[in-house]
Amino acid sequence: MLKQHSFDQINPPARLLMGPGPINADPRVLRAMSSQLIGQYDPAMTDYMNQTMALYRQVFVTDNPWTMLVDGTSRAGIEAVLVSIIRPGDKVLVPIFGRFGHLLCEIARRCRAQVHTIEVPWGEVFDPQRIDDAIQSVQPRLLACVQGDTSTTMLQPLAEIGEICHRHDVLFYCDATASIAGNPLHTDAWHLDAVSAGLQKCLGGPSGSSPITLSEQFSAQVRARKHVEQGIRNAQHQDGDEEMVYSNYFDLGMIMDYWGPERLNHHTEATSMLFGARECARIIAQEGIDQCVARHQIHGEAMVKGLQAMGLALFGDLAHKMSNVTGVFIPQGIDGEQVRQLLLNDFGIEIGTSFGPLHGKIWRIGVMGYNARKDTVLTTLAALEAVLNHLGFVTTQGSAMQAAWDFYE
Repeated sequence: MLKQHSFDQINPPARLLMGPGPINADPRVLRAMSSQLIGQYDPAMTDYMNQTMALYRQVFVTDNPWTMLVDGTSRAGIEAVLVSIIRPGDKVLVPIFGRFGHLLCEIARRCRAQVHTIEVPWGEVFDPQRIDDAIQSVQPRLLACVQGDTSTTMLQPLAEIGEICHRHDVLFYCDATASIAGNPLHTDAWHLDAVSAGLQKCLGGPSGSSPITLSEQFSAQVRARKHVEQGIRNAQHQDGDEEMVYSNYFDLGMIMDYWGPERLNHHTEATSMLFGARECARIIAQEGIDQCVARHQIHGEAMVKGLQAMGLALFGDLAHKMSNVTGVFIPQGIDGEQVRQLLLNDFGIEIGTSFGPLHGKIWRIGVMGYNARKDTVLTTLAALEAVLNHLGFVTTQGSAMQAAWDFYE
């Protein structure tokens, strides 16, 4: 007999999430997600789907017809793009400047690609000429690159790389999960063939839906693959199976049929997540994508000014730092985890730790989405300075908040 338990309603503690993501969702997004469900082929539902496509064209700065959602976290969008375009034996070039470049390699290898990599030390980004040289040497079919890597807080410039890929007839895929809406990203102007994102950072929503956009060239090549409903094809090996997309759920050709005018059944759309994703994009469209990017830049820079005024050293090449995440060296003699726990337990504020070669060396502080605001920046700076003073790291009292205030003024 099962033991009886008493479970209370979910009531998470109040937190101000100022790490590298996720962040506090905009209340308007949460309200949208609480809306009642409707059928997946209800005219109201398909109209919401069409509206969502139109709104995300503004976010991605594109005219791509195939701009839609993949149900799942941001990694679902990454995997859908890669599994739908990579054929066994394809050469894929991945420039790695942080943890998430390694993720692209791992997924590409699962697609049986020939993966080639180039790397720079964490805290740096690539000179476009090095990528041009690598493309000429490897001659890949696809270049897969992260724009903003939260593990290093670095932002890879893409405009010149897009022109290079276009000139060499190489497909260009970008993972913009951590950067979109907080840093400039121009899909069409930069010749990006595919871009995927996630809601839980600068878009201001919860994790669980991955907006993507595909160029006409990219979508045509996806369409050229074999798309067969599970259970229909013969279990025996068939000629041409190398053209099969080795996923049903992440098969973008089938997802396009679902989002397109045919409305061919593929999955049951995650209605509440679609409502949330639509509201994220609606809020940004209302603000204006350029204004949204500028807001992240302003509040991100205010955070930087405050951290520097405290005497803290920042990580990486600041000329190529993401506007929405800052790496901060943990001062000598300070227990970084103790600081994070005091911030969380005594102030209800979460900042990020790090991993890989930066484990135990830096904190990562995010200013993004709904939390890219003046009050959150000032509150975080004041709390961090108080904790550091409490642990013996001496600052000029109030210097961090004053520096941020001066910047705002």
